[in-house]
Amino acid sequence: MNPDRSRQLALLLLSAALIALQLILMQILSITQWHHFAYLVISAALLGFGASGTLLALTRSWCLRHSTLLLPLLLATCALSMAMLGWLTQGLLKGFDSYLLFLDGSQVIRLFAVILCFLLPFLLGATAIGLIFMLHIKKIGSLYFVNLLGSGLGGVCGLALLWLLPPQQLTPLVAVAPLLASALLLPKNAPRCRQAFLLCVIMTVAAFFFPAPLALSQYKDIQRTLNLPEARIQSRRASPYGLVETVSAPSLRFVPGLSLNYHADIPTVDLVFNNGNQFGAILPQAPDEAFHLLQFTSGALPFAISEPRRVLILHSGTGTEVGLALAQGAKNVTAVEPHSAMLELLQENYAGALGYLFDNPSVTLINREPRNFLASTKEDFDLILLPTLGAFGGTLGLFALQQQHSLTLEGLSAAWQRLRPHSLLCVNSWVDFPPRTPLRLATSIGKFLEEQGINNPTAHVAAVRSWGAISFCVKRSPLTVDERKRIRVFCRQRLFDPLLLSETELRKEPRFNTSGNDDFLPLLTQALSNDRNELIRRYPFNLEPTSDDRPFFSQFLRWQHLPQLSKLFGARSLPFLELGFLLVLLTFLLLSGAAVILILLPLLKLGWRGGHRGRTLLYFGGLGCGFMLVEISLIHSFTLYLGHPVYAAAAIISIVLLLSGIGSYLSTRVKESPKLIFTINTSVAGLLVVYSVALAPLLQHTISLPLPAKSVLALILLAPLALMMGFPFPLGLKRLSQQNDSAVPWAWGINGSFSVVSTVLAAILAVTLGFSAILGIAAAAYLVAATTQGRSSQDENNKADNRQLVASMLVKSIFFAPEDG
Repeated sequence: MNPDRSRQLALLLLSAALIALQLILMQILSITQWHHFAYLVISAALLGFGASGTLLALTRSWCLRHSTLLLPLLLATCALSMAMLGWLTQGLLKGFDSYLLFLDGSQVIRLFAVILCFLLPFLLGATAIGLIFMLHIKKIGSLYFVNLLGSGLGGVCGLALLWLLPPQQLTPLVAVAPLLASALLLPKNAPRCRQAFLLCVIMTVAAFFFPAPLALSQYKDIQRTLNLPEARIQSRRASPYGLVETVSAPSLRFVPGLSLNYHADIPTVDLVFNNGNQFGAILPQAPDEAFHLLQFTSGALPFAISEPRRVLILHSGTGTEVGLALAQGAKNVTAVEPHSAMLELLQENYAGALGYLFDNPSVTLINREPRNFLASTKEDFDLILLPTLGAFGGTLGLFALQQQHSLTLEGLSAAWQRLRPHSLLCVNSWVDFPPRTPLRLATSIGKFLEEQGINNPTAHVAAVRSWGAISFCVKRSPLTVDERKRIRVFCRQRLFDPLLLSETELRKEPRFNTSGNDDFLPLLTQALSNDRNELIRRYPFNLEPTSDDRPFFSQFLRWQHLPQLSKLFGARSLPFLELGFLLVLLTFLLLSGAAVILILLPLLKLGWRGGHRGRTLLYFGGLGCGFMLVEISLIHSFTLYLGHPVYAAAAIISIVLLLSGIGSYLSTRVKESPKLIFTINTSVAGLLVVYSVALAPLLQHTISLPLPAKSVLALILLAPLALMMGFPFPLGLKRLSQQNDSAVPWAWGINGSFSVVSTVLAAILAVTLGFSAILGIAAAAYLVAATTQGRSSQDENNKADNRQLVASMLVKSIFFAPEDG
């Protein structure tokens, strides 16, 4: 095969493997630790790209001289590091305690060691990519197209592989791609290189057949459950949605805030876990025989208020609430659950036990994202049940970055539109301390009802409390005297506490569930009142209602109140209140410091002055930051729009990378003039400003269209922006190579380093400012890149004018010179 074609094919295989590896590592960390560690994987990957630029800048001449041997060795060792990544990291993660990260220095060292292990395959792979770019800098447009094409294909392949095998076996399987790439470039007269390649192949095969066992955090729900006597895993299903497992044990019981006066036997159940977190329970008996258990929970409140016949359950999970609705006389139940792998596992292994869910003509089971279903359905319902919030004992901020679109103001409004005139919208919440989740839920309900024109929310809201949970019911019309009486009767029978009653009514009611916080009831009342803004302003945790632009319902941290929290609970207790977001902030600070070092280190060799160092830094830094911010923001926007979170995210990543690759290929047909580069970057910035204003309303207006129509519209909307985003990097790199060839690897490293920082920065910006602001900041990044070329263009114009002036003077001196004496 032609050497150029061999390197292009090797580049394609390597690029696909690196993206697929990111997806697999994100899944592994979600299983063993928590989902917010996904940012750690992406950041480590991009840090590897930044470090590769630094390495190539410092060793450029040596790498170019030995490229024939170096390229296949880099690819083979990249494959080996991928294959052995499980054995390298799982031992470190086995003793890792994320709760002690801010209290125990040894945990920081463990985390840093894990980051270094994750960084290794990306460093080796990115060094190989950068070396190929340096060798063929004049063909950078077509090479960058191959790189982005491979990345897009890698996203699709990685998603498909997550369905096939457990994630710990996928890292050596993905390593086959760089091994094939290495085989394409192996020189014939290098026996030692071939021996090293053969060793890498043997170790990769061994790692596939003998994968490292996953070391789950001791705090994972499944880990604690497996500590029960005779507990064992009954079934398992790997998928992009997570690793689904069911566990049985003779002592395993399901008591979700059960009434204290429940005297019957509590049945033994199997529990379902997704990535080690409890997902639901399997109640196998027929509803009329077993679901009396759920009638003794606060979640039965809506059935005490009315007798709903048409019920909609969003995020129905394992179907326990479906059984409750059927047992209470519902004639038609629609259950919406987006987790297809969980549904498939239950249908394969528990179809007989869950006949009321899968084989009941009264139940319609829909595998779809709930918000997407609400936008497309024309049905109206007597009762809509939203997903339960929080967890028993609180979540410690571990779900701070989880997007919960069903609980945003737009989500509540979408559900409200599907209710009949006197129907109910209900949601359950676990009680946490200090109170956060129920209070934010109350402020969201109050604000939402105010937007619906209801000035007295407490007239429409009922709430009851058990020992561990609170249930809210919101009625479209005001609650009647008879309905309030039913609520009080329900509470007395079940030993629950009615909330939101008048002062006179509350004094008459006995209190069965008390806590050390006597202020909770006044706070809850204020959260629903017109004075809620004052509570939001002064409360030490963030209780502001969430929106689709900032859908982080479980993010309660407020920076300005950290001193107050530290005084109340102690500085060492803060990580146990809001760990997730603090961990993201710590990651951002560490990676920012690493990025600065990687950017500055090559200047020790290249020199600090001359060569347009500042322009190079701003241009390629702006591109790295802008591209990542755009990609993350678009994934968020279109995931909700298209309705299947996993597939939508993979599709958007692949489409953006593929279209940007096409743009890169088209850049080979134009001249890399500063004026053109300036125009393209400013055009991208202008499009981003338009998208930040118009994209969300447009998607909201068309979300009810059929999926094929939405897919076509998404492609049309993405095409112009993604195509133009493919031009600036290859054009800038080609122009830099003409001015200062030795600075090309430094520019490659700058791009990767800024991408690292912007990935974690995007999470912080989304929480604090919202996703729409991310597009605006991305536009500013592209404008910064454009200004560097604007100055270059002006300098060239000035030089051209000077050359023209000199030529004009020369012509005049020759043809119009005065005659001698």
